[in-house]
Amino acid sequence: MNLYSTIWKKNIRFRYKTVFSFITVYLLAALVLCSCSSSGNSSLASESRPNSKNTKSSKSSEPLRDNTPKVLTPEASGTAVYGNDFAVIDASNAGEGYFMVKYNGSNEKVKLRVIGPSDSEYVYLLAARGEYETFPFPCGSGSYQIQVFENVSGDSYAVVSSAEVDVTITDEFKPFLYPNQYVNFKADSKVVSKASELVAKAHSDLDAVTEVYHYVTKNIAYDEKKAESVVYGYLPVVDETLEEGKGICFDYASVMGAMLRSQGIPTKLEVGYSGEAYHAWISTYLTEIGWVDGIIEFDGSNWSLIDPTLAANNSKSSVGKYIGDGSNYILKYSY
Repeated sequence: MNLYSTIWKKNIRFRYKTVFSFITVYLLAALVLCSCSSSGNSSLASESRPNSKNTKSSKSSEPLRDNTPKVLTPEASGTAVYGNDFAVIDASNAGEGYFMVKYNGSNEKVKLRVIGPSDSEYVYLLAARGEYETFPFPCGSGSYQIQVFENVSGDSYAVVSSAEVDVTITDEFKPFLYPNQYVNFKADSKVVSKASELVAKAHSDLDAVTEVYHYVTKNIAYDEKKAESVVYGYLPVVDETLEEGKGICFDYASVMGAMLRSQGIPTKLEVGYSGEAYHAWISTYLTEIGWVDGIIEFDGSNWSLIDPTLAANNSKSSVGKYIGDGSNYILKYSY
C-alpha cells in the first residue's frame, strides 16, 4: 500500500470521527481536494491537445533559450498579517499566488485548512515550527478562508488562527512557479543547478522539458522499500531524491516540478487516481502546446500522458502494484 492509499483510508475514518461539527478536516499528507481543477478524467495529452500531435522539437538552427535559473523566492513581507502568538498567516503576496504560515506553538499535530473559490478545500500538515512555510492559491483569484488547527485529542482538532483573504492573482502561472511545501527548492538547491545544466542546449521550453524528463526517468529508480514503509506526514526532499537516485511517485513529481519551475516553466504537481491507486504526476505549461496534462511517453514529437514514475527505469509490473498501470487518470488535486 503506498502513501496515498494509506492517507486516503485515514482520511475517511477521520472525516466521520471528528467531534467538531463545524469542520471536516481531511487527513491528507498535504493532499487535498481541489474542485476547481482544470480536468477530471485525464486522458492522453495527444488526444486532448489538438496541437500536441506532430509537435516537433526546436531545430538546432534556432537560438538557444536562456538557461539561467529563474527561482522565485517567497517572502513574508508583513503588510497583510493575520493570526496570534500561536500561528501567523502572512498573505502580503497573495497577488503572486501564494501565502505563508508560521506555527509557533508546541502541538505535534497541526493542520492548515484552506477553503477557496467554489468551496474548494485543501488540508495540509504543518511540518515546520517557528519558520514560515509556503502554500499556493491554485484555484486562482477569489475569496479564501485560511485556518490553522491544533490537535486536541485523537482525531479532534480546534481552530487556533484564521483569516479571510480576497485574492486577485496578477499572473495565473505564478502559483505554479513559486516553491511551496510540496515542490520545495531554493536558488542554491542542487536540483536548480542540475536543471540549468540539463537544458543548456535546449532551444525552447519544449526542449527543456524533454531534457529534464528524460534525465529524471533514467536516473531515479522507484523505491519499493519506501513505498511500503512511508508514513503519514511525508514530504519530498528534492535534493535528497536527486542525490540518492530513488524515490516514490511524490518524489518524482516534486523533483521534476522543482527543476522546471526553476527554469521559469509553470508546472503543477498533481495528485489523483491512476486506476484505483492514489498517485502523483505533473502537468506543465508549454507555449507550443498549452498545459500538458500528464507524460508516460514522449518520443521527441508526440506527447502522451507526463508521468515520470511510470516512465522511469523500472519494471511497469513492479511499479504497477503501488500506483496502478497508468490507465484512467483522474485528477483530484493541483499544487
